[in-house]
Amino acid sequence: MSEATPQQGSDSVLNLGVDLGTSRSSVSASNGVRQAVESYVGWPLDMVARKVLRRDVLVGREALDNRLMLDLHRPLERGLIKEGSDKDLHAVRELLKHLVSLALAGADRDIMTVQAVVGVPAEALRVNKQQLRSALKGIVDSLMIVSEPFAVAYALESLVNSLIIDIGAGTADFCVMHGRYPLEEDQRTLPIAGDHVDEQLHRLITSKYPDAKISLHMARQWKEKHSFMGEPTEKVWVVAPVQGRPTEFDATEPMRAACESLLPSVKETMLDLISRVQPEYQDRVRNNVILSGGSGLIRGFGMALQQGLEDVGGGRVRVVADPLHVGADGGLALAMDAPPSEWDKLAA
Repeated sequence: MSEATPQQGSDSVLNLGVDLGTSRSSVSASNGVRQAVESYVGWPLDMVARKVLRRDVLVGREALDNRLMLDLHRPLERGLIKEGSDKDLHAVRELLKHLVSLALAGADRDIMTVQAVVGVPAEALRVNKQQLRSALKGIVDSLMIVSEPFAVAYALESLVNSLIIDIGAGTADFCVMHGRYPLEEDQRTLPIAGDHVDEQLHRLITSKYPDAKISLHMARQWKEKHSFMGEPTEKVWVVAPVQGRPTEFDATEPMRAACESLLPSVKETMLDLISRVQPEYQDRVRNNVILSGGSGLIRGFGMALQQGLEDVGGGRVRVVADPLHVGADGGLALAMDAPPSEWDKLAA
């Protein structure tokens, strides 16, 4: 724990941890606020939509539920701000403004200093930091950007001899912790995660039931409710329209195949990172693997990775129970601990 700083004890300073996710984003604040929203932003398509919605911009679930009336954006792709689109950059700013407004909980922003630790995919630390700083300018006053798996490790105080695997919608991020800030070689990002499962599930079900009308949103909802790996304990039944009539389908095998499509690359990367640890510490790391992120909740995923460790002498995989907030909680803990020298200043 860092020594106390003036920021930590000031009522005029709001410390935030932000987990900026492809599918969902969350914020944890030093005033006790913990909120999460879907990472969607939308603007009314025309004057009729604006009249119905009575809003200039919608964020989160409200935007997703009203998507037929909106120019809808999911501006984070594989955990990064989409390149080449001013509208997506604008959408990220609206998403961040919304998260900060939720954290302020009615407090006067003009008299508050806002300091935020933002978690991003491990490899985004190299390629996307400046873009994120630009997006946050004028929204927060000071900023620290860290990798999402490092934020998870900080929240769980698993800072020594651990391997964090954080699998969200856009990326699977890995970080080996050695009791210090992780180096580039300690981290890895794979571009396949929950979105990949959604796409595979949509493809497999539409191939098996070509007469059914199925959207990617439907496939995502089915995955979030029924996802699993390994032998099924029960059938997965879903409903989709066929010529306008709701029809029930058995989606058990497509669901299993889609979810298990993540396993080979995640297992390979896990074992490769462990093999690069100094040999006398590998046993400790193998027995302290932590699986986080929304896709980490796929039933049977942790056990499948633990079985994969049998190839190198065995180990233990623990699944985080509340992955939605753990990254933001870690960012907040880091914000509360960080001395002034750790912060970038973003005041306009």
